[in-house]
Amino acid sequence: MSEPVAPQGTGALAARQAASGGTAPWKTSACILCECNCGIEIKLDGRRFERIRGDKRHPGSMGYTCEKPLRLDFYQNGRHRLTSPLRRRPDGTHEEIDWDTAVREITQRLAGIRDDLGGDKIFFYGGGGQGNHLGGTYGRALQAALGARYFSNPLAQEKTGEMWVDGKLYGGHTKGDFEHAEVVMFLGKNPWQTHSFPRARPTLREIAKDPGRTMIVVDPRRSETADMADIHLQVRPGTDAWCLAALLGVIVQEDLVDRAFLDVHTTGVQAVLDVLAAVDVGACAQACGVDAALLRTAARRIATARSATTYEDLGVQQSPHSTLVSYLNKLVWILTGNFGRPGTMFLHSSFAAVAGASAGGAPVAGSGKRTPGTGARIISGLVPCNSIAEEILTDHPDRFRAMWIDSSNPAHSLADSRRFREALDALDLVVLVDVAYTETARHADYVLPAASQFEKWECTFFNVEFPHNVFQLRPPALDPLPGTLPEAEIYARLLRELAVVDPSTLEPLTRAAHQGRDAFTTAFFSALQTHPEFLGLAPYVLYETLGTALPEGHQATAAVWGLAQLCALSHPDAVRRAGHVDGNALFDAILARPEGVTFTADEWDDVWNYVRRPDRRFTVAIPELLAQIPELTHTAPGWGSDAYPFVLSAGERRSFTANTIIRDPRWRRRDREGALRISPQDAERLGLADGSRARVSTERGSTEALVEVTDMMQPGHIALPNGYGVDHPEHGSSGVAPNELTSLHYRDSFAGTPWHKHVPARVEALTGADDSPA
Repeated sequence: MSEPVAPQGTGALAARQAASGGTAPWKTSACILCECNCGIEIKLDGRRFERIRGDKRHPGSMGYTCEKPLRLDFYQNGRHRLTSPLRRRPDGTHEEIDWDTAVREITQRLAGIRDDLGGDKIFFYGGGGQGNHLGGTYGRALQAALGARYFSNPLAQEKTGEMWVDGKLYGGHTKGDFEHAEVVMFLGKNPWQTHSFPRARPTLREIAKDPGRTMIVVDPRRSETADMADIHLQVRPGTDAWCLAALLGVIVQEDLVDRAFLDVHTTGVQAVLDVLAAVDVGACAQACGVDAALLRTAARRIATARSATTYEDLGVQQSPHSTLVSYLNKLVWILTGNFGRPGTMFLHSSFAAVAGASAGGAPVAGSGKRTPGTGARIISGLVPCNSIAEEILTDHPDRFRAMWIDSSNPAHSLADSRRFREALDALDLVVLVDVAYTETARHADYVLPAASQFEKWECTFFNVEFPHNVFQLRPPALDPLPGTLPEAEIYARLLRELAVVDPSTLEPLTRAAHQGRDAFTTAFFSALQTHPEFLGLAPYVLYETLGTALPEGHQATAAVWGLAQLCALSHPDAVRRAGHVDGNALFDAILARPEGVTFTADEWDDVWNYVRRPDRRFTVAIPELLAQIPELTHTAPGWGSDAYPFVLSAGERRSFTANTIIRDPRWRRRDREGALRISPQDAERLGLADGSRARVSTERGSTEALVEVTDMMQPGHIALPNGYGVDHPEHGSSGVAPNELTSLHYRDSFAGTPWHKHVPARVEALTGADDSPA
C-alpha cells in the first residue's frame, strides 16, 4: 500500500474557512457532466455532497441546472476512487506502489523511449473531460519535455470535421444566439437531453410556446426536442446530407439568398450557388425520406425569418458524410445572411484553445499533416481516434510505442474496444492518470490516482458565448483524498525528475514573483527571450515560480496566469471592455470571483473581428466538399444489408447518461440497464415487447439488451445509450458497452470521425435459457 500523500495546499480549505469565520455552508463549483459547465453550489456533510443547487451568481447559467448534477455525490464519493499509484505485474494484475517509486520508474521509461526511439513515438491522449482542463494544461509541458508530436482527445471522434470546415470558411468556431432567434434548426441534436447552450430547457420551452417562432429538428428519431418542434424533418438514418442539399437547393433555386450579405461579406460564393442551383430537390427528398413539400416549407421559413440559427451535433457528426454535412449546415445560415446580428450565428473569443496548440502556444503536429503510419489527416492538431489503434498495431518504423492517457477512458469510449485493448497491450508503456480503476486502467503499466474535480482547482475551456464570454476557475470544495494528487503536482513531480529545467534558471523568476505581479510579468517575458524552451514548458515554469508566491493552496492556478496573458494579448479591446486593463487584472479577477468572470465583452459589430481573414470575409467555396454535392443525386444512401438490416445509434444521450464519469449505476433513477430502443413495427415483427430481451449483433460483436418499444424510433433504426457497461467494485456492470459493437473502418472519409450513430446491426428476440450474450 502507498503512503497517504498530502499535496501542497492540503488544509488550505480549513484555513480559508477559518479566515471567513467558520465553515462555509455552500461551496462554489460547477457541473462537470456536459460542456455547459453550469455554475453550482454544494452543501457538504463531511465529505458527502448533501445538497446541490444552481449558482445564481454564475454569469452564464444564472442559477439554471438540469437534474444530472444533483447526483454528483455518486462521482465524488463512490468506491471506484483510487488512492495509490498502481504498477502492473507480469501476470497483468496491479500492485500498489508509493509516489516516489512511480515517478522515478515512469520517468526512466519515458526518457528511455524518447532517447532510444524518439519523443514522437510517445502518443498523448486526453487531458481533460467535460469539466477538467486545467490538469491537461500541465500535461502539455510534459509533452514538450519529451518531444512528443502526436496528440488527440475525444473531440477527434466528434468535432474535427466541423473544425476543418470552420477553419476553411472563417477561421474560428461559430455558435448561435438561440435565446433570441426567430427560427432555430437542430441537426442530429437533442438539446432537451444534451443541453450545450445556456438554459437549454427553458429556452426550448420559450421557443415552443411562441407562435411567432419556429423550431426545426433534423433527426431520424422523434426525440424529446423533435416532439416539441414545429417542423420535424425525420430523415432516414445517415441521409442528412441529402436533406441539407435539398434545403439549400430550394433556397438557391427560389432566390431566397441574402444577396446584400453575400456581396459584402463573402468571397467565392458564385461557385457555391452554381452547384446548388443544379441540385435535384425531389431526388434528395426521396433519398432522405422526407416529403419535398415539407423540405420546401422549412427552407422558406429559414430564409424569410428575421433571424435564424442552427446547431449540429453528434447525431450528424458521427454519421455518414459528416464533414460534408457540417459544410452544408453552415451554408444554410451563410447564404441566408444569418450572422452577426442578435438571434443569428456568431464567432467568439476564447480563453484558451482546446485543440490545435501545445502548452504555451507552441505548434504541434497539425495543419496539413498526416499520421506517421496510416497517413490519416490531422485536424486541429488531433489524430483521428479511429486511427490510433492502427498507428500502434503496425510494423511501421514510426509506429506509436508508448501512450500517456489523462482523464480519459479510451478502452471504453473509442470505436472497437476489443481492437483498442489489443493496441494498448502491444505498447511498450501505457500510463494513465485518472480517479478510478477504469477499463483503460486494466491495460496500463502504471495508474496515477488524481484528485477528483471537486478536490482541486479546476476549469474548462468550453468558453463559447457572445457578446459576453465567461470563464470560471473553480476552487476545491474538499481537500484531496489521501493518496491522490492534483494533476498539476503530478506533472510537476515528473518534470522535476526529468530535470528539464535547471533550478538555478528559475530562481530569478521566483524572486520576481515574490516582489509583485508587475515585476514577475516583466521577468517572465524577458526569460522567454533568453530561454525559448520555456514556451513549451510554460505551465511547469509558472507552477514552480509564480505558484510559490500565490496564496496557500493556489499554486495550481499559476498556469491560468499565463492563459490570462495570452487572452489579453489576443483580445485586448474585448478584455478591457469586460473591465480588465491587462492580463494581470484579468487573472486577479478570475481568482477573486470563483462563481465566474466575464473575460471579454463585445457588441454585435465586433463579431467581424473574429473572422480570421485579412478582408474579414467568409471564404465560402470549399472545392473538396463542393465536388461531393452533385454526387449525392447519383448515389443511393446505404440502408443496411440482409445480414445487418438495422442501423444502430450507439451512444444515445438520455436523462441518466453522462459518458462514463459516474461509474456507480445507482445514480440512475430509471433506465438502469440502458434499454435498446426499437420501433413498435420492428418489435411486433420480431416478437419483442417492453421488458423482453434481445440480442444485438454487428460485425464486431454481439450482446444482450433489455428492450424498450417506443415510437421515438422509426422502423429499421435502433438505439443504445452512452455511458453504460462500465464496472463498479460493488455493483458490477450494467447495460451495454456500445463500443463492443462498433468498428474502426466505419468512419468519415475526410475527417476520420467514427460512425457511432450509424452502425449496421441485427436484432433477434431471446426466448430461451440458452440465449446468453456472446
